Amino acid sequence: MAGDDTAAPMGKLGLGRPALPEEVAAWNHDILPDGTGLPNGEGDVWTGEEVFADNCAVCHGDFAEGVDNWPKLAGGMDTLDREDPLKTVGSYWPYLSTAFDYVRRSMPFGAAQTMSDDDVYAIVAYILYSNDLVDEDFVLSKDTFLDVEMPNADGFIIDDRAETELGLFSAEPCMENCKESVEITMRAAVLDVTPDHGGDEDAASDEAPAETEMAAAETAPAAEAPAEEAAATEETAAIDPALVADGEKVFKKCKACHQVGEDAKNKVGPILNGIVGRAAGTGEGFKYSKAMIEAGEGGLVWNDETLAGYLEAPKKYIKGNKMSFAGLKKADDVAAITAYLKAHP
Repeated sequence: MAGDDTAAPMGKLGLGRPALPEEVAAWNHDILPDGTGLPNGEGDVWTGEEVFADNCAVCHGDFAEGVDNWPKLAGGMDTLDREDPLKTVGSYWPYLSTAFDYVRRSMPFGAAQTMSDDDVYAIVAYILYSNDLVDEDFVLSKDTFLDVEMPNADGFIIDDRAETELGLFSAEPCMENCKESVEITMRAAVLDVTPDHGGDEDAASDEAPAETEMAAAETAPAAEAPAEEAAATEETAAIDPALVADGEKVFKKCKACHQVGEDAKNKVGPILNGIVGRAAGTGEGFKYSKAMIEAGEGGLVWNDETLAGYLEAPKKYIKGNKMSFAGLKKADDVAAITAYLKAHP
């Protein structure tokens, strides 16, 4: 290379060749915050839910809630001022262009740039919906891109450390007599690094509502139990077995958070045994959102009508509840799920 007259100019390694324009164009997919660089296309929330389930849910969860150590894409609102903030697309990212650019350029994992632009629009629309930033009928495109307001858009500042801090840290350091006096004000051995309260006490307080409900159940009039059980048995017997079977298939969309049956346990969502006929937010041993508890206290009881309304659009039916599922689009699926839940009194 030393004797090569074609060696690169001073400061270059002299390796390779300049990239061809078509090679640069193949990777030049930058999307700017003002929408510059966006491709043609569009995608709606419901299509995004399906594409997300096929391409993203294995790592990021069906509802963008994250799986194991894979990132959460939704939630974290109002946590950025905490010591351990949850940084998601909704809580942290200042520009929607960042989300679109990243999905288009790098996802899905192991098969980057295999999705169509319409699919990318749809996935991003679903992520926005999962963060309560758009309604269920929202369609993302070049025309609606700037309609989305990111909550943390004003949370970043220009990096001016070169002008404001570099001089301070590159100056000659003071190595003696830097301070008139040095006093020890506290020793690490006596710092309150562990809270005096919490843990078991908090757990006990969380379980208190459940214990109260159990106590109430134990003191309920015994005479009413046989009549209630008979009514429940009669209603269960009248359920169409075929519809229940269909409901079991649809319930696969719910299994990530809910369980039914004899060995069911509370998970991300509560056990759904006996939910039909029960007041909202009153399942035993589960810590419901304030919105769900208030709905129950306000008289909301789960039946065919209320379940249908909730399952079609959970976030709209009870605003502020914790359920992140987008909802069931088909009335037949709603009826099947309801029948399936009725079969688990």
